[in-house]
Amino acid sequence: MDPKQMWNYVKSPPGGTSTACLVISKLLLLALPIAQIAIGAVYLQDCPQQHYIPVYVLVCGVFSVLLALLSCLPCARETEETGRTMLSFICTVWNALVSTFLFCWLISGSVWIYSIYPPNYNQTLAGVPYCNKTLYLFAFWTTTLGYVLLGVALLLGCCFCICTCICELAKG
Repeated sequence: MDPKQMWNYVKSPPGGTSTACLVISKLLLLALPIAQIAIGAVYLQDCPQQHYIPVYVLVCGVFSVLLALLSCLPCARETEETGRTMLSFICTVWNALVSTFLFCWLISGSVWIYSIYPPNYNQTLAGVPYCNKTLYLFAFWTTTLGYVLLGVALLLGCCFCICTCICELAKG
C-alpha cells in the first residue's frame, strides 16, 4: 500500500460509515466542549486567585464547538469530482487558524492553571484569593487531557511517518 492509498484509507475507511454513527460520534466529541462552556460560564467570577481560568475554559469550549461545527459543513469536505474549490481552501485555512489558536490558548491556560497549583479552595478566608474547586479541577484535568491527546497525536504521526518511510524503502 503506497502512502497516498494509506492516507486515503485513513481519511475514509472502507465499508462506509453510517450517518447515525457519525452524528453520535460528533455529539460525544461535543460533550466536553459543551461542559467547558457551561462550567466556564457558571464559575466565571469564582476564581479571584487567577481570573483567567474560567475565561480559558469558556473560550476553549466555544472554539472547540466552532471547530467541530466547521467539520460538519459541506465546504470542509472534498469530493473526487469537484476537487479543491476556493471555498474548501478557505475552510481549510480557517480550520488551521482555529487549531493554531487553540494550541496557543492551551499553552496560555497551562500557565494560568499550573502556576497556582495547588490553589486555595477555601473562599471563607478573608483577604486570601481562592479558586472554586470544581472549576479548577475541571480546568486542570481538561488541560492535562489536552496534552495527553496532543502527545498521542504526535506519536501516531511519527508512527505514520515511519510506516510511510518503510513502505517507500520496501518498494524501492
